Amino acid sequence: MPAAPLFALSLLSAAVLGYEILLMRLFSIILWHHFAYMMISVALLGYGAAGAMVALTHRLLVPRFAAVFAGGAVLFGISAVASFAFAQRVAFNPLEILWDPRQPLRLLLIYLLLFVPFFCAATSICLTFTRFNDQISRIYSFDIVGAGSGSLAIIIALFALAPLDALRLLGGVGLAAAALACIECRWHRRWLPVLLLAAAAILPVCLPRDWIALRPSEYKELSQALRIKDAHVVAESSSPLGLVTVVESPLIPFRHAPGLSLNATMEPPPQLGVFTDGDGLSALNRYDGRREPLSYLDYLTSALPYHLLERPRVLVLGSGAGADVLQALYHQASAIDAVELNPQIIDAVQGRFADFSGKPFSAPNVRVFTGEARGFIAGRGERYDLIQVALLDSFSASSAGLYALSENYLYTVQAFQDYLRHLNPGGMLAITRWVTLPPRDILRLFATGMVAMEGAGVAQPSRRLVLIRGWNTTTLLVKNGEFNGAEIVALRDFCRVRSFDVGYYPGMQAAEANRYNVLDKPYFFEAAQALLSTDRDEFWARYKFDVRPTTDDKPYFFHFFKWRSLPELLALKEQGGLPLLEWGYPVLIATLLQATLAALILILLPLWMIRRRSPFAHSSSVSTATPAGDTTASAALSGRRFALYFVAIGFAFMFVEIAFIQKFILFLSHPLYAVAVVLCAFLLFAGLGSRYSQRLQRDRVLLLNPESSSSWISNGRPPVARAILAISLISLLYVAILPTLFPLLMFLPDPARIAITVLLVAPLAFAMGIPFPLGLARVAASAEALVPWAWGINACTSVVAAVLATVLAIHLGFTAVVVIAILLYVAAAAACP
Repeated sequence: MPAAPLFALSLLSAAVLGYEILLMRLFSIILWHHFAYMMISVALLGYGAAGAMVALTHRLLVPRFAAVFAGGAVLFGISAVASFAFAQRVAFNPLEILWDPRQPLRLLLIYLLLFVPFFCAATSICLTFTRFNDQISRIYSFDIVGAGSGSLAIIIALFALAPLDALRLLGGVGLAAAALACIECRWHRRWLPVLLLAAAAILPVCLPRDWIALRPSEYKELSQALRIKDAHVVAESSSPLGLVTVVESPLIPFRHAPGLSLNATMEPPPQLGVFTDGDGLSALNRYDGRREPLSYLDYLTSALPYHLLERPRVLVLGSGAGADVLQALYHQASAIDAVELNPQIIDAVQGRFADFSGKPFSAPNVRVFTGEARGFIAGRGERYDLIQVALLDSFSASSAGLYALSENYLYTVQAFQDYLRHLNPGGMLAITRWVTLPPRDILRLFATGMVAMEGAGVAQPSRRLVLIRGWNTTTLLVKNGEFNGAEIVALRDFCRVRSFDVGYYPGMQAAEANRYNVLDKPYFFEAAQALLSTDRDEFWARYKFDVRPTTDDKPYFFHFFKWRSLPELLALKEQGGLPLLEWGYPVLIATLLQATLAALILILLPLWMIRRRSPFAHSSSVSTATPAGDTTASAALSGRRFALYFVAIGFAFMFVEIAFIQKFILFLSHPLYAVAVVLCAFLLFAGLGSRYSQRLQRDRVLLLNPESSSSWISNGRPPVARAILAISLISLLYVAILPTLFPLLMFLPDPARIAITVLLVAPLAFAMGIPFPLGLARVAASAEALVPWAWGINACTSVVAAVLATVLAIHLGFTAVVVIAILLYVAAAAACP
């Protein structure tokens, strides 16, 4: 009898989870960030389909265990590279998904292509559970600990390797896992491990880079820039935080000045374009220390606060390549603190292109910090006269709603309250956004400022808000105090000279709106007036888009979609109304529908077939003394209860995991960090919980004897119930304390915050690792052939839950998702046979 290939299983699981996270990084580059959720779902689909396939063919596969395990690992290594190469050649355009019937089919094709490597690896993993069903808890712990290690290892690897190099490395790891399996199983073909190890070493080195070269969407800003004649990449660097690309365009120079007044007579100095993941253009200006070439920066809407404040102390959140810092230098700010999340951009400005940039972050009154805006604010005791939130996202992606599924903690009510607490009396918060019509994001910001001040006890927020509009940017000012007459005069003069429209200021008359960049109606002024009135709830209800303020519990700032507006927008298709849709959200719904359909076909249909072939009526757990009719009825009832059990914990586990990944994005400052660290901690400690579950189980003989069910109960309560009670209590505790705890600890350095995250996740994950192996062991004791059936049921629900959790979070918030998960766990405890 071959030994269980535990270490090969662990290595393969590490490669699979590393591949899943790497796909998130790769799809952020070639498409957009929100396709990360599709990666989670497609991985789980592969696992579920593999469980169904093993359930149907286990009699054929189990006797050939070593060969099948090694073959699955080899196919994973090959298809991990090949599937991505083919997937990015599919001409999928999310902007056309609602009106081009080919796009949903192309999305499904991408889904199925990426499904292949996960299916191959999961076949090996699931077959291990089936072959060694007397060691389920042990195998599950090696599986889950390996997966957790892989999720963290890929983040570390991405600091040293480019994403494509990491992809090739993971292909080699799959082959190495196959070699290790051959050794652990003591397979008689002793030359095979040597051959596989040689292939694992050669694959990352010899695979031609052109075969898997990244092909970003033609709708990303970088792709558009590189279509210009003679435009070319002059530098590129990669890390888990992003792929930073610097582009030079000598024939048609960059002239990036968002919202530059049409009255401006000067032009920007020579610029280089700096892109992150192919989007979010930030201009790197040539700067030699003179103010005159920077005079164009005074003709942007973002220059307004410098005309209302005298030599302010400035904090720039999201400094990018430094344009906002140069704007502050031009206006002779007394001190400037700049915060940038990605150190690669700072290195490019201060190092590689120092001669071109003039090293603006090294100016005498400038300090630059690497960090996330909310974390920086939370850890600083200093106050500022001006806090400037930079405009760094893409106009095309923002206006098309492609950020609709991106979490953004910069623009929540709690964020505004943090900013206002760090302003000196009379200081101002300035936020510049793109103009979208009908107005959306700037109205949400206006409402957020209003609600944040009301929450802080401000009696008349209307006297502390100012809004102006250019031809394609808007700027909102929120003051720590009331605007006075002199500031209003300065505001009106600033707008008149530059032909900017005033959207709102205290005491403004309707006749002053909509003078220069004329719209059909003074939308901005009318909306501001409605938001400040007592009927604002009615305005929010009737407005075509959802512009209610976002919170840290529902941080989807760019999600404006309302279902009731969909028929009207579709009716405007011929008049160009479709761009008003938030495209990220329909893609999410399409993914949910496709995931559900694929799960039903690839998982539940085969499992239905196996249930017809091997019903619970043949289970050894049914007493032979029971009459045949009662036996059949009892088996059917037991089967339904097992199905309900695995459905409930499948949904519940994913809901809790995804909700807390999202919550920790704020604490860990970046989505990929949160996915890697939280997922790693969840899997590692769930693996330990799985090992501990062995102590909670009675021996197999007692499990097979229903009359000994009292042995299944310890301390007066079943182990599953005790685990679920712990999950519920810890989850509710975290929901209550994390919003208060995070702001107190966000100032800590990355290693400390990662350690705290692991400590917080550990007890919850430990408890969450217990219910699944307990249930699976119960199924193994009842009917060994149905172990893959239970695996597949759980995976099927997880496939849907991975996407559904995001849909629920958008509409209800993360807290509601956790509460729903707790209710599902309670249902699982009630259903457990």
